[in-house]
Amino acid sequence: MAMTNSSRTYGSVTKAFHWLTALLILSVIPLGIIANDLAYAIKDPDIATTDADLTRAAFLFSLHKTFGVTIFFVALLRIVWALSQTKPGLLNGDKPLEAMAAETVHWLLYGSLVLVPLTGWIHHAATTGFAPIWWPFGQSLPFVPQDETLAHQMAALHYILQWVLVASVALHIAGALKHHVIDKDATLRRMLPGQTAAEPAARQPGHAIPFIAALLVWGMALSGGAALGWLKPEVHQADAVEVATPKVEAAPETVEDAAPGAPRATLPNSWTVESGSLGISVIQLGSEIQGSFADWTADIIYSDTPDDTGRYGTVEVQIDIASLTLGSVTSQAMGQDFFHVTDHPKAMFKANIVDGETGPVATGTLTIKGAEVAVEMPIALAVNEGTADASGTLVVDRRDFGIGAAGEGNIAASVTIRFELTATAN
Repeated sequence: MAMTNSSRTYGSVTKAFHWLTALLILSVIPLGIIANDLAYAIKDPDIATTDADLTRAAFLFSLHKTFGVTIFFVALLRIVWALSQTKPGLLNGDKPLEAMAAETVHWLLYGSLVLVPLTGWIHHAATTGFAPIWWPFGQSLPFVPQDETLAHQMAALHYILQWVLVASVALHIAGALKHHVIDKDATLRRMLPGQTAAEPAARQPGHAIPFIAALLVWGMALSGGAALGWLKPEVHQADAVEVATPKVEAAPETVEDAAPGAPRATLPNSWTVESGSLGISVIQLGSEIQGSFADWTADIIYSDTPDDTGRYGTVEVQIDIASLTLGSVTSQAMGQDFFHVTDHPKAMFKANIVDGETGPVATGTLTIKGAEVAVEMPIALAVNEGTADASGTLVVDRRDFGIGAAGEGNIAASVTIRFELTATAN
């Protein structure tokens, strides 16, 4: 069998591309449906799920995404090959409406095989969440920022365009069966292994009208999705600008007020946080997921001279756990096996600011989910004319707080907590 096409038959390379694409499509669609249903079940608080369910969902989503990106590259190679080849003529070209419908479906198939995986890949790159794309494909794309609004819109486009692909595949299969069973011509047999040639009809449809028809179908699909509100940013994303600005309460004026039982030694400066961010990052299935808390308060006392106990100040931070955004696993993080936010809505960090080997250190306790753990956080601090810029990083073991399973499972034991803030002296 020849590798290249002729006007009467398809070559082995074209056939290989065709059946490889078919196999991938018939695998990726059910994988996506099953994984999506499982993900909704995991998010449903009325359905009992386990860490094994999350593992299964992550595996299926990773398989779905990896197959999808593979389809994208196979489709590009297939298009390049098709452009270099003679296209065998249609056997039903003397039936204009049927022939133009077949060509329209072919345009929809080629376009959808590029657009559907591409929108899914952009969605993956723009969001943070579980289920990484497997080697050799990466988790990011050039010029695609991690942005939840962009991720939501790409997810909507992916969802809308997938139904165009599904409909096109269904029509393509129906057409092939119609040719084989009803017309009893060689249209289907020409794409099967072996050398089957057939004389095309003398009349063939042009490309312009089918291409325009395909564009109209995509346009109608996108217009329908937009009319249903699927392309609009999610409501909570509209308020994303507020995430970076914590709520701030007045700081106590003395160390005695901040730490009952401590020697009375007044520190001259309480500080008001003007702006800042508080975030965490975890490693799940080998990929980093970054999250942030929208609602937290910081009471800070600091002086450039220590009191009689050697403390330069105190800090107390209260964190509203429910304000955490953690990519696509936010709802799971709130569950009973993790933060259990219904019973433990707040976390607390209380520490004294003392001298460390390389600079200030906040040494105290972090309380999450009722568990109080001693911690030390080095602080990078710069004070200039009553304005302080501070940042710090703390690595904790989630198991110390009863978060997640005892074993590491899907999520690594180490969790990184980071903060940055700007404060002014009162």
